[in-house]
Amino acid sequence: MVNFVLVAGARLGAWAWDEVAPYLRAAGHGVYPLTLSGLADKRGVPAGQATHVQDIVAEVERQGLRDVVLVGHSYSGIPVGQAAERIGDRLARAVFVDSNVPTDGESFVSAWPDGGTAVTASIAENGGFWPVPPASHYDGEGLTDEQIARLVRGSTPHPGATLTEPAVLARPLSELPATYILCVLAGAEPEDAEPDADVAELVDSEHWRLIKMDTGHWPMFSQPRELARVLLDAAVE
Repeated sequence: MVNFVLVAGARLGAWAWDEVAPYLRAAGHGVYPLTLSGLADKRGVPAGQATHVQDIVAEVERQGLRDVVLVGHSYSGIPVGQAAERIGDRLARAVFVDSNVPTDGESFVSAWPDGGTAVTASIAENGGFWPVPPASHYDGEGLTDEQIARLVRGSTPHPGATLTEPAVLARPLSELPATYILCVLAGAEPEDAEPDADVAELVDSEHWRLIKMDTGHWPMFSQPRELARVLLDAAVE
């Protein structure tokens, strides 16, 4: 048995894993969906990047978990990658679901083509939060109208400081045992799709593995059963 700690991306909370968690539990594993500070049911709690890292570490320690599979989707790959090295031998594997990955000294917005100017401006214009996007943001991601409605309804503005504060890593991320799940849709052939350069370098290391899913950026909604199967396979590598 392993223990999955599931962390969804920006603006989402533990609820985003509602359709994935039952498959993992049915396979006999511990499952701990986590809401990060400032989001969903923890809305109003002040949060920066270090806060989100500590949220994850604290959950592992509070629950007394070992054989931990840390799962980070989208934005949450950044705090998950930092937390993974901090929980030491409690970690079995880190899994990055179509996510950003942390780089020491760089923030979530650092990797954006404009250096994060647009996101930073949006945060400033919205009281320190990255606002919830409209339903059209999810077009072309393999989602039904009902799934999009759930995403829009459940999302909360994201604490801006978590996006602009830099990550802190004590050692190369390539040394972690990890799986990267690349989601490919929008007409691309999965076998031809390649991850971004920073991820490509990591998956070339001996400790990382690349998996491709034929779906959009929110597989916990578009393909929950298939995502659960990939997570289960990753857990036994």
